[in-house]
Amino acid sequence: MRTENEVEANGRTYNPASNCAVVICLDGCEPEYLDVAISEGLMPNLKRIRAEGTDALAHSVIPSFTNPNNMSIATGRPPAVHGICGNFLFDPDTGEEVMMNDVRFLRAPTLFSKYYEAGSRVAVITAKDKLRALLGDGLKFDEGRAICFSSEKADQATKGDNGIQNASDWLGRPVPEVYSADLSEFVLAAGVKILKEWSPNVMYLSTTDYIQHKFAPNQKGAKDFYSMADAYIGELDDLGAALVVTADHGMKPKHDASGEPSVVYVQDLLDQWLGEAKARVILPITDPYVVHHGALGSFATAYLPAEVDITEITEKLSNIEGILLVINKSEAVKRFDLPPDRIGDIVIISTENMTLGTSVDRHDLEALKEPLRSHGGLTEQEVPFIVNRKIDLPEVPNLRNYDAFFYASIAANT
Repeated sequence: MRTENEVEANGRTYNPASNCAVVICLDGCEPEYLDVAISEGLMPNLKRIRAEGTDALAHSVIPSFTNPNNMSIATGRPPAVHGICGNFLFDPDTGEEVMMNDVRFLRAPTLFSKYYEAGSRVAVITAKDKLRALLGDGLKFDEGRAICFSSEKADQATKGDNGIQNASDWLGRPVPEVYSADLSEFVLAAGVKILKEWSPNVMYLSTTDYIQHKFAPNQKGAKDFYSMADAYIGELDDLGAALVVTADHGMKPKHDASGEPSVVYVQDLLDQWLGEAKARVILPITDPYVVHHGALGSFATAYLPAEVDITEITEKLSNIEGILLVINKSEAVKRFDLPPDRIGDIVIISTENMTLGTSVDRHDLEALKEPLRSHGGLTEQEVPFIVNRKIDLPEVPNLRNYDAFFYASIAANT
């Protein structure tokens, strides 16, 4: 018999009826960040939770970028189902490159909308506004059971559109700078206040990876960030929430010994081999926030002319130093659960310390103040998966970050 707020989705039962089910997506949280911070005594709450609860590793979806993984966590499904396979896509029919942050690109309902339909109180807070519309799809704000806003535009939140009026005033914090740790802290602080004052059944808190792009795990900026996050994690745990802490992707250094970005410019190579602009390289990491990564990540897809021998191009790219994997569309769709109509003829993935670019003259790297750190490939796929209850989990790679709400719902009834 179905209990109150129980949800059937994707062949699974989600039921956070006993306690609030909270998932925190710590954007860019390479597991080493937590290991270093805990070893130095900066995360006592998470250390205790790992010891008393369940400590595991999971795999993100590929490409290991923000939008595909947040939407996988939000839907409980891979990109082949929900359709969001990057921050950015190319429409070969129109020749346009467009941001994939509009709900028209979403092909599956979110778990949040399903919870809402079942009568739950749902709260979704994200750092950057690029995700807010996607995460909030299907929520209605006229019944007082849904809150969804970004810290980036917290002061613009309204009851009618977000379920809360001016979240900045409500929280008593100014709207943070986009490129700051404060943007993420706003999310966590708001989550604690909502849990205290509003008692949601389900809550999703999604931060930004500005700090992880900027600082390595052993640097002060990273340590300060995780010390800050630990205080809020501790509060959420103390308030009785069933808590899962995971990430959308990891983060690796992508620079040479002198600190210069390590890049294979794939468009330049294809222009040399096939003729200028005959092929089209798309970098799905591209979004409006490129100061910290210069639109350089470890995943690319390319559209090739119909007459080109794909096997030959695949082999030539595979022989380039710094390229880990080159596969055709059908292989990529099968291996990475990607929507075939939203990727090119080939997929290219770089090695741990290399990124992929289009052409040298298309990347403005002047804004990069620190040695490049980025993500997108297989080497950034492993992420933390920590539950503040003792539960049974499958082992990596069978455990995926998008299982977060399923296990949070189990933990809520443990």
